[in-house]
Amino acid sequence: MVEQSDRAPLLDWEEVPPAEPAPTSPSLEDENSLESSPSNCRPLGSTIAGIGWDTSAGDLTNSTAVNSGSTSSPSKQTGPGEGAPTCNEQAECTFPGLAVKDRRVSEWEEKDQIVAVFVVTFDTRSGNMIEWCLPQDVNLEGVEFKSMASGSHRITSDFIYFRKGSYFGLACFANMPVESELERGARMKSVGILSPSYTLLYRYMHFLENQVRHQLQCPGQYSPLEAFYEDKKAVLPSGGNGLVTACPTSALTTMVNRCMHPEMKITHPAGCMSQFIRFFGEQIMVLWKFALLRKRILIFSPPPVGVVCYRVYCCCCLANVSIPGIGVAVPELRPFFYINVADITALETELSYVACTTEKIFEEKKDLYDVYVDNQNVKTHRESLQPLLRLNTADKEKYRKLSEQRQLLLYSQEVDGDCSSSEEDLFILFFMEQNNRIFQTLSEVAGSADPTLTAEHVRAMGLDPQGDRGFLVDLLEVYGIDVMLVIDNPCCP
Repeated sequence: MVEQSDRAPLLDWEEVPPAEPAPTSPSLEDENSLESSPSNCRPLGSTIAGIGWDTSAGDLTNSTAVNSGSTSSPSKQTGPGEGAPTCNEQAECTFPGLAVKDRRVSEWEEKDQIVAVFVVTFDTRSGNMIEWCLPQDVNLEGVEFKSMASGSHRITSDFIYFRKGSYFGLACFANMPVESELERGARMKSVGILSPSYTLLYRYMHFLENQVRHQLQCPGQYSPLEAFYEDKKAVLPSGGNGLVTACPTSALTTMVNRCMHPEMKITHPAGCMSQFIRFFGEQIMVLWKFALLRKRILIFSPPPVGVVCYRVYCCCCLANVSIPGIGVAVPELRPFFYINVADITALETELSYVACTTEKIFEEKKDLYDVYVDNQNVKTHRESLQPLLRLNTADKEKYRKLSEQRQLLLYSQEVDGDCSSSEEDLFILFFMEQNNRIFQTLSEVAGSADPTLTAEHVRAMGLDPQGDRGFLVDLLEVYGIDVMLVIDNPCCP
């Protein structure tokens, strides 16, 4: 297995260490700062089986789960305003903050993925506007609002994942005080990219961070972004369907997992999944049921929005299933990441999604979502779903087991130095195994001579025969599983 750099590489690029490195440790007292700053993070790997976003084409496929590991190393920062690309003796151009390392077997999937690069600025008279982009004829309508979240003027930096039509974007935002009456004392910009898939966007995080700092210090100097786009621009098929050509057959042997099974590296200092667990606690079990039922889940939070985009990803991971054929006929649980009012029309036709927003007005648009998450408060306006908000005995037992497994993992890492598994792996596998157990049992009962689901079957699936009855009824309907649900009345002897 080939290892990759864990510093958000670009073609396995990594940040050039400064001449005199002076690493700093992030303060544990400011959790919001840690959560929102990808610079202080170590990427961690996981996959989204059952979500099925093809990393090569950006369209939907059914896939099984594959876990990918990663190593850890501290990332180092370069100073702001380091601008033009330089070339070494081999004439390999490097961008500020990045250096060519090793392309190895992952070269194919990491190239030809960027369909646009852009700079967004806040103008005191015109508001958010696209300042510069390549290619110049690309449709970026609305990107100026997606890449600079509402309320961002209150924070100094952020990063945002979003969806634009059939593409996904990542933008890094920064806010710098300036002595300018014209700019009202603050200069705000975002530098972002579009790609057919969200699963590799993390690789460009540090480059975008560096470039937004450069744009604040030296507005109008776009040569590094031009060089970046020329190196990474996607080669789209002549049919104009907006999809990158499929993985070449010659690469399938070494690349099949990376090409066919989507992954999203997470760059949170404590790990995305572990932060997600700590943030929601037992409420994860409520979100798990809504995700498995393919409900429309909308998460509200004020800026910074970067860590909330990771919560969108984590919610999608709750619905992982690796049994072939399961979920083929149900709507994909699609990650929309950050949305704003410009996305209302698109959301009206979506059957299943997870998204986040900083705009409180969405709470009033109840026809757009089934489940609304405000901070740690999970609620639904749909009467039929409200019983699922109540935790039952089985939910609490599952959360207890998850917590126990986490503690055992942390203990083995601390005492035995065992780093072969991560909290991300644990989280992904815990819910995948739970989901597999449910659907395996349902499939066996449906295929038996007596397709009757009893209380014993329900307990074997790790569910509560009484408390989860409504959940099971909905699950059977959504997935089209033909079994008869028979639960004994607890009031009868």
